[in-house]
Amino acid sequence: MSSTEHDASEEGEGQSFISHLVELRERLLKAIFAVLLVLLVLLPFADRLFHFVAEPLLERLPQGSQMVAIEVASPFMTPVKLALVIALFLAMPVVLYQLWRFVAPGLYRHEKRLALPILASSVAMFYLGCAFAYYLVLPKVFAFLLGITPTGVAMMTDIGRYLDFVLTMFFAFGLCFEVPVIVLLLGLMGWVSAEQLMRQRPYVILGAFIVAAIVAPPDVLSMLMLAIPMCLLYELGVLLVRLLVHRQAGSASEQNHASKA
Repeated sequence: MSSTEHDASEEGEGQSFISHLVELRERLLKAIFAVLLVLLVLLPFADRLFHFVAEPLLERLPQGSQMVAIEVASPFMTPVKLALVIALFLAMPVVLYQLWRFVAPGLYRHEKRLALPILASSVAMFYLGCAFAYYLVLPKVFAFLLGITPTGVAMMTDIGRYLDFVLTMFFAFGLCFEVPVIVLLLGLMGWVSAEQLMRQRPYVILGAFIVAAIVAPPDVLSMLMLAIPMCLLYELGVLLVRLLVHRQAGSASEQNHASKA
């Protein structure tokens, strides 16, 4: 290759890299705009949203007890922070769509067929994990914590720390509910088989209880409410690998047989 051709090749690669950066910037701006747009819609309802999120604790506080705001700006910043997190959750399909539009041109056709269902199912499972934490786990956790409060001690939780605790629980359960998606993805990529997943079941169960002991609040009920769903979701992932990967392998063998014929 001559020096002129080499320079032209480097110039083309540089222009391609710059064009990718420009497209990435445009996708990020669109995703940020979607989040900010949802945030503007939610800001007038920020107080109601915080009251909704605080209901698992407020409904179980003793008569006359209430939450407190220790920091000066907490009454304003805490509902705004919650509105921003909810805006990010609600705008996540748009954010993922922009990510998909950026990476899709570099994917093969079979990768494109897998990417969209996996993205959609991962978002749905994360939302399901958050709902599970809100409707089932948090009420049990707060009932336990209020039940062990020493006599003569008033439980007056700071709203900022409460929000941090609840968001941590949402994030933890949302990630744990991604287990079947991750297992299915590993199976579709050919890294593991259903037989290997079943052989690893005892270690997975042990790992689920270890994760639950670290992430869940310090009571047995909360730990079980995280560990047991993780084990069941792992079994769901194994079942999906057995069904979908076997079907995919069967269709591939049929195509090979037809091409040979």
